[in-house]
Amino acid sequence: MQDKIVIFDTTLRDGEQALQQSLNLNQKLQIALALENLGVDVIEAGFPISSPGDFQSVHAIAQKVKNATICALSRALDKDIDACYEALKIAPRFRIHTFIATSTLHIESKLKKDFNEVLAMAQRAIKRARNYTDDVEFSCEDAGRTPIDQLCLMVEKAIKAGARTINIPDTVGYTLPFEFALLIEELFNRVPNIDQAIISVHCHNDLGLAAGNSLSAVAKGARQIECTINGLGERAGNCALEEVVMAIKTRSDLFKGLYTDIKCEHIYKTSKLVASMCNEPVANHKAIVGQNAFSHSSGIHQDGVLKNRQTYEIITPQSIGIKENRMLMTARSGKAMIKSCLENLGYDTQSYDLNTLYEQFLKLADKKGQVYDYDLEALLFFNWEKDEEVYFELEDLNVVSGALPTASIKMKIGGLSHFEASTGNGPIEAVFNAMVRLIKLECSLVHYGIQARGCGIDAQGQVDVSLKFRDRSFHGRGLSVDVIRASAQALNAAFNAIHRSLRVEQSKEQK
Repeated sequence: MQDKIVIFDTTLRDGEQALQQSLNLNQKLQIALALENLGVDVIEAGFPISSPGDFQSVHAIAQKVKNATICALSRALDKDIDACYEALKIAPRFRIHTFIATSTLHIESKLKKDFNEVLAMAQRAIKRARNYTDDVEFSCEDAGRTPIDQLCLMVEKAIKAGARTINIPDTVGYTLPFEFALLIEELFNRVPNIDQAIISVHCHNDLGLAAGNSLSAVAKGARQIECTINGLGERAGNCALEEVVMAIKTRSDLFKGLYTDIKCEHIYKTSKLVASMCNEPVANHKAIVGQNAFSHSSGIHQDGVLKNRQTYEIITPQSIGIKENRMLMTARSGKAMIKSCLENLGYDTQSYDLNTLYEQFLKLADKKGQVYDYDLEALLFFNWEKDEEVYFELEDLNVVSGALPTASIKMKIGGLSHFEASTGNGPIEAVFNAMVRLIKLECSLVHYGIQARGCGIDAQGQVDVSLKFRDRSFHGRGLSVDVIRASAQALNAAFNAIHRSLRVEQSKEQK
């Protein structure tokens, strides 16, 4: 048994099958190069016979990627296997991955054949692929629901025909981890030539068990995991690369000696790239790479993390390429969090009364939902309810979207109305440029996000922005059925936050 777990990434094949729109060639190349940089061992680049575009993409990736094995998928048909070779032959290292269904349900209902016919097709396909390369992988589609006697025979014959990787897919995410572990164990016990091949697993997430099934298989001797970035894939998705890699690394006490060649510090940026390219946002609660994976808002949790990160963080954010965790100040936060934030801002505990400040903080948190460091700092100098003046107030907005998008803005600044107009590459940029001209603050837009609130024609657009001003981030939110107006509202809220921070600076100097 080897100690290395081969990471076989199928984001560009199985992952793409989940997308509403296919990736173009440049997008596929960018993802492939990112996977190579991540340290993926095998990149399944596509299904060449499926379309001329897929053939071209596989060929281009085979030409560009140098440090990973490039793989292409084929059915157990001569024309598919030949197409794989033609697309791959330019690669320094390539693999042909051929498959056929092995479960009784698939054989009878889909293929309309019997098991012996399927067995013969599999052997023939493997031998044809071996004419092109020694690196041949064979998959027993729907292995999780295949009778064990037939599965053992299929694996034995596939290895004898020349397959050097045998993949055991849980194609429809049907099996449970203890069941899948027994299946892998049974194969190792019953297939006489199994030591001549690497056993791989390809698990789907229909019951939310893809990572669990993959890891249980590794514990029983599987040495290749087929997975995707962010768990993209058919239906509920595939096993997520980031989850199994970090599980093996984090639980090295159980996976003794096992390792992958993944450069874990590149996981987060690869996740962000794939999410952006595929237009598939990562859920906030997604394990490892979700926005909340390293966020803490409970006062008990925050207190524990401030004392010792390991109390509530089993891996560090830095280990996957995130600079630091996020300590969210909400109504659930405790005094320890408030004290820590002010210490980071440079305030000595003797300069304020923590109990009084905490009461004010809770009122503000109930009102705003989330409190930022500059909000907390303002509480030290102002009575928020009395002094929360709206220094900048949006009065009127008119935007023309054409060849040259133009925004006309009327705002009250300190109670006096002012007017400004500006252009931009788009209507949002035009609004931003006009507002900056009026407000005269040197800041930059570093984040812009929009979400739908509600559905149908009455849905509102919620816009969240972050502005950078003097190396500090300021946040704003707007909500309107008109997303351009919502954007202006969000920018206006952020500008008011900046203004309050400037008032704090003046108060500091005076004191």
